[in-house]
This record gives sequence, structure tokens and C-alpha cells, in this order.
Amino acid sequence: MTDDNIYMKQALAEAEAAYRQGEIPIGAVVVCRDKIIARSHNLTELLHDVTAHAEMQAITSAAEHLGGKYLNDCTLYVTVEPCVMCAGALGWSQISRIVYGAPDEKRGYCRFAPQALHPRTQVTGGVMADECAELMQRFFKEKR
Repeated sequence: MTDDNIYMKQALAEAEAAYRQGEIPIGAVVVCRDKIIARSHNLTELLHDVTAHAEMQAITSAAEHLGGKYLNDCTLYVTVEPCVMCAGALGWSQISRIVYGAPDEKRGYCRFAPQALHPRTQVTGGVMADECAELMQRFFKEKR
């Protein structure tokens, strides 16, 4: 199993926590020097805050952990492709790498703002995509 899969499993565990809380099941972890320094999931319902996406929570937590606003030596693992808002915040954080699971063809940054990330940020998509997509599909099927 690759490191990407190991850390994506941790992000999926966060997504499962969101699912159990009635939140859209997206989870994220931030890894710095082979150590998870932040973990989060969507909290938009709990906080009544449309900006409380998993990635936004993870950025804030990781920056607090590091004592600075830049995440140059970090990788974000997130179960679904970031939206435009999150991609913008990730761009400002100068995160080194983003690894996402399932693509988001309706609201993902790749469609609407592919230049939102920092120019040096590396992106890997499709890691454990089926597992990540299945959780989202199950959530929305149960909601309808």
C-alpha cells in the first residue's frame, strides 16, 4: 500500500465521521514530514457556516500546529476534489501537494478555477476514488 493510500484512508475515516454527523461526508488530513498534523471533516451543518469545509478546517488546524500561515512542506489528503473556495485558500497557504480521491465534476476547482492553486503545488487525483465516491453517493441517496 502506498503512503497516499495510507493517508487517504485517514481522510476517509474523517469523512465517515462527517457522514455519521449528518454532514456531507468529506474528510481531510494534512501531513507534514510523514506525520499527520491536522485532521478534519465538513462542519457546515454543525457550525451553520458554509465555509466550514473539511479543507478549510484542516488548513486552519495545520497552520495553528505549525505556528504560521504557510503549509509549504505539507500535503493535504482530501476525499473529494476541492471546490473553488478551498482551492483559493489552499493557494494562499502555498501547500506543497494536494491528493484527492473522487473528482467533483459539478463544483470542483479543476472545472472552474484550475489556476487557483499556488504554481508550485503538485496535485494527484483519483487516489481511492471509488471508495470516496461511494460514500458520497450513499449519503446523497439516503438524503433523497
